[in-house]
Amino acid sequence: MSNFQQDNVALMCDISELVSLFDFEAGLDGFLAKVVSTVAWHMRAAVCSIYLYESKTRELVLRANQGLNPALVGHLRLKLGEGITGTALKEMRAICEANATDHPAYKHIPGSNEEAYLSFLAVPIQRKMNPVGVIVVQDPQWNYFNPNDVQALRVISSQLAAVIENAHLLLRLHGGADSADSALGHDLFPGDPGFEVGTHCIRGQGAAGRMAMGLSTRIGQYLSQNPADHLCPLGLTEADFDRAIQLTERQLMDLQARLEDKLQDAASMIFGAHVLMLKDDAFSGEIRQNIRSGVSPWNAILNQVRHYSNLFGQSSNPALREKVLDVEDLGHRLLYNLATPSFDNASPDYTGQIIIAEEFLPSDILKLAAEGAAGLVLLGGGQYSHVAILANALQVPLVIVSDRRLLNLPENTPLLLDGKEGQVVIRPGPDAIKTMQEIIRALVDSERLADEVLPVTRTRDNVEVQLMANLNLVTELDVALRVKANGIGLYRTEFPFIVRNTFPTEEEQYHGYRSVLQRMDGRPVVFRTLDIGGDKALSYFPVGHENNPFLGLRALRFTLRNPEIFKQQLRALFRAAAGHPEAKVMFPMVASLDEFMGARDLAYQCCDELAREGIVHRLPALGLMVELPAAVMIADELAAAADFLSIGSNDLIQYMLAADRTNDEVAAWYSPHHPAVLRALQRIVTVAEQADKSVSICGNLGADPSMLPFLLGIGLRVFSLDPMQIPAVQRRIAEIDLTRARAFATKLLGLGRISDIADAIPSFDRPE
Repeated sequence: MSNFQQDNVALMCDISELVSLFDFEAGLDGFLAKVVSTVAWHMRAAVCSIYLYESKTRELVLRANQGLNPALVGHLRLKLGEGITGTALKEMRAICEANATDHPAYKHIPGSNEEAYLSFLAVPIQRKMNPVGVIVVQDPQWNYFNPNDVQALRVISSQLAAVIENAHLLLRLHGGADSADSALGHDLFPGDPGFEVGTHCIRGQGAAGRMAMGLSTRIGQYLSQNPADHLCPLGLTEADFDRAIQLTERQLMDLQARLEDKLQDAASMIFGAHVLMLKDDAFSGEIRQNIRSGVSPWNAILNQVRHYSNLFGQSSNPALREKVLDVEDLGHRLLYNLATPSFDNASPDYTGQIIIAEEFLPSDILKLAAEGAAGLVLLGGGQYSHVAILANALQVPLVIVSDRRLLNLPENTPLLLDGKEGQVVIRPGPDAIKTMQEIIRALVDSERLADEVLPVTRTRDNVEVQLMANLNLVTELDVALRVKANGIGLYRTEFPFIVRNTFPTEEEQYHGYRSVLQRMDGRPVVFRTLDIGGDKALSYFPVGHENNPFLGLRALRFTLRNPEIFKQQLRALFRAAAGHPEAKVMFPMVASLDEFMGARDLAYQCCDELAREGIVHRLPALGLMVELPAAVMIADELAAAADFLSIGSNDLIQYMLAADRTNDEVAAWYSPHHPAVLRALQRIVTVAEQADKSVSICGNLGADPSMLPFLLGIGLRVFSLDPMQIPAVQRRIAEIDLTRARAFATKLLGLGRISDIADAIPSFDRPE
């Protein structure tokens, strides 16, 4: 690594430290002034400037600078698209010029004293794909900045975007907040009597198939305490509050560090809002002023958290509403650190506790898993498959129920959670606890059996079958490797997007994808591009109301409609694929040959751009998912154009039968053994074979033991599964003889009624 590269690493570390030490007393401009000084020093650049974008005027304003005329700070304005700086933001791309005057958009700024600076590098700062500003460096030496400098500034711009957005949100809140505090009512659900004394079993939907025992809690439950009923600890001082602030900050930074180490693809500044509020003088400073005026530190914290929780919850700004859990969680931690013996919980985290809530955002799942939650209970209707998948990926039990009495459950009520059968047991007796302990031990034993998986899966007549793993987050790689998966057949790249509060940058995506390839050590990895929409919406990028989101702007439609998002992901994937011939990319929800070729053309554009920028990359094999009836009908043309096919069985069945697979009301119509589904599967495999293209299947169908003989019988040899399903599927495949399986498949394909097929399926395992 060159000295310049080493210094860029140090620069990114220093900026990261500056972000974590954001000081509201110094203000945003004071923070930006430190940033430009740090960047200029590390990059040995004569000039560094930061411009912030004002949406009302559509102008960039110089907010911090080192090296130019200081009188311009706060006064120099550039319109969107004006000069190299304005062009970089308008086109949302980095611009690096050996000689600035050669660029067609170059604009001389009179009185700036920039005449002597030839080299020019401008990198846009963007948040949620919205313009935030531009960071610029200049130097008198011709062709001074290299691709490493460009990548370093890209990382820095993403770090700056997060802190600038959170700072703006809090500053805006301070300016428009009502000064009157309004505490939450003592009785949150006065019309709900709750549960009588004794054991109760609530049935719901198991969403993450694990078990848990723990004590109930609702985040922010402490806010409903009536001061007349709850005496705050006596003798607390401002010094105790300062100690609680320092301890809370250390805990949050440690949580963030541990989360980033475990989840490189999804943990970017997940606790950033907590830390910023902790440092915000209008939050902690107001608490301190109240303490000095005679309010107990305990009550001062409670009052301020109540105030912010109400303000966030009532805001029309969705970004603020999403921070309700953050401020309530922060209050929980502050109160614990202020007076541990007086707090109900035995930990500042949620270790040993089962969280009950009306809503969990995907980012909440990540935070609560990091804070040790034993399990989760989610109330309310709607579709939550993305939350369930995340909980399962993070190995946190989750049950979805509709009984709202759980919201009024007293704090620290003993609960048993069965995430497999979908049950919540309230105040379990000794027999129930013993049974649950035995089930948990049995699950541990079954996971131990995963270590006994054979490295090669074969049918009874010795034909090899590939068992690949589905991956949602990098944390699941350990399980995939433990069960000896032959590769990753489906990496759902949208989940690192869903759990965050903004789009990951190209650089962040690149590092995440590269880490997956490195960990898989030469095994195949198939990355599916963003499948956003339906029940997987991004809270920070609303697409507007859709009457039927599953038939709306989702998957490839979304990315083709938003090429700036799509290109960032494709660039990151192609950079990660360099040196990894096993990497492949596939497009989801392809409905036409035109859509596939449009996505492929965009991929070629990205490769051309990377080549022009001198960035190492590789164009991997490009495939597609067959999961729409339209794709089945044109499967031969798609197979001819694509490098490989993958059958998305869950969506294929759903769209073929017009039956929502997550809706209990139509569960009987969601039939994997419908004759149309079976014939569609055969057609896809046949045309893939004719085109000499590989074909795999992913989704629940591939793990169904009763359907495996049919799937093998029509010619499928590659299955992509939840990693923990691999041991059972391998054992089932070992029992299947392909000659019998082919005859069995032919028999099922000849039947026209669902009931006849259902009756015939068990016959495969009957003695001949």
